[in-house]
Amino acid sequence: MYWAATAGHTVELCDARPESVPEVLAFVEDMLRRAVRNGRMTSEDAADVRGRLVPLHSPTAPGPAVDLVVEAIHEDLAAKIAMFRALEEVLPAEAVFATNTSSLTVTVIGAGLSDPSRLAGLHFFNPVPLMKIVEVVPGARTRPEIPHILAEFVRRSGHAAVVVADTPGFLVNHAGRGLATEALALLEESVADAAGIDRIARDVLGLRMGPFELMDLTGLDITAAVTDTIWRGFAHSDRLRPSVVAANRVAAGLLGRKTGRGFYTYGDGNAEVPPEPPVDGDAERPVWVAGDGPDADALRAALAGTGAAPRGGPVPPADAVVLVPTWGTAVAAAVAAADLPLRRTLGVDPLSLAASRRVLAVTPATDRAAGRDARAVLARADPGGVPRTVSVVRDTAGSVAQRLLASIVSVGASIAERSIAAPRDIDAAVMAGLGYPMGPLGWGDTVGPRRMLALHEGLHRTTGDPRYRPTRWVAERAQLGLPLAESGASPDDGAY
Repeated sequence: MYWAATAGHTVELCDARPESVPEVLAFVEDMLRRAVRNGRMTSEDAADVRGRLVPLHSPTAPGPAVDLVVEAIHEDLAAKIAMFRALEEVLPAEAVFATNTSSLTVTVIGAGLSDPSRLAGLHFFNPVPLMKIVEVVPGARTRPEIPHILAEFVRRSGHAAVVVADTPGFLVNHAGRGLATEALALLEESVADAAGIDRIARDVLGLRMGPFELMDLTGLDITAAVTDTIWRGFAHSDRLRPSVVAANRVAAGLLGRKTGRGFYTYGDGNAEVPPEPPVDGDAERPVWVAGDGPDADALRAALAGTGAAPRGGPVPPADAVVLVPTWGTAVAAAVAAADLPLRRTLGVDPLSLAASRRVLAVTPATDRAAGRDARAVLARADPGGVPRTVSVVRDTAGSVAQRLLASIVSVGASIAERSIAAPRDIDAAVMAGLGYPMGPLGWGDTVGPRRMLALHEGLHRTTGDPRYRPTRWVAERAQLGLPLAESGASPDDGAY
């Protein structure tokens, strides 16, 4: 509760391990000394903060004027209920109880109390000083004024507060399933290896960490448990479906950094990342771009910008590799629909054209020489002399970046559709809590609602998997010409 002390609150500290309280105080004192040394705090302010941290020998021996209790014990329902029931015996009825649970529902915890109306969720993320987002979660019987009180407390403590519904995973962990589950599905289908998917996620989508780097950092056992809890909590929703890859790797103990091996091996603490193969094709080989429309025009312009002028004409020349920009569909479908040459037709992800990394898709029929040459053509240097990096992946509807983005937007839209949080809060919480460059709804608006709907429809139609069924949120706003990040009027808000 150091952050609360810096905001002007007196904070009483206790723990099931009595020795941990002095350890925490020593840690905070060291932080305060560094803040003074770096000029971020005066010595007087540091002493004032330290003076407002009060150790307790027992959680049931609080001071006489406790307004708020924040519980952060282990994720065990019976233990949390027992703790709050003991606190009910010693604290006045007006004291507010908050649980920092990330996996249990606030309503179920509250059901075990004599007065569930005083309990709400207050979910901080680690490390608390850096993660400036807090989920405020009212239970079904929480008094209506408590979420406002807690949100104001959070804001005065220097964090941003989002009020979210009491649903499995709340907001941030729920939203994070979009990236994790789709990345595991891509790996399960052998579309690319973990390092390849991570490279595309970083270089094409602009994520700070690839999904497998992130799972290794947090621990695959944690990711798998959270995913399974949220999936079961939402009645086995196809959109949140776990992958068998995660369960098997957890059983094998391949948990990530903490075990020395996960999707990567950590010999000296750093990930051992396999190198990318060299570009050894013919960068001068003629190319022909299939199709019409903005994506085909963008691909032709990108090629022309590197001096690799694509051939014209109604049919591909006999010596050219054929490049197909795909959006929510597979290269194989384009080959069949347009009778394109089987061995030398490859796909290019339009999302990658403006990125530092371009993504080339090969089919089981692709000639190896054609694939190497197409990679070399796409890797040609831009007008500034900087060569492009090219990832080669297995053909799949939507390719890697599109599928990751489609899942991120779809899960975010599903959260909005269920009224778990307001659209602006969804985007703000995801950017702060997950470090994405954009929130899922704003990201979808950058692509365009109609184009996002076309992507979801293409994935659903091509695969037949209900996982990709378009959400009503995306479909409705695309049809009405509204942005995804706008909630719009509703009969529930009294507007009519």
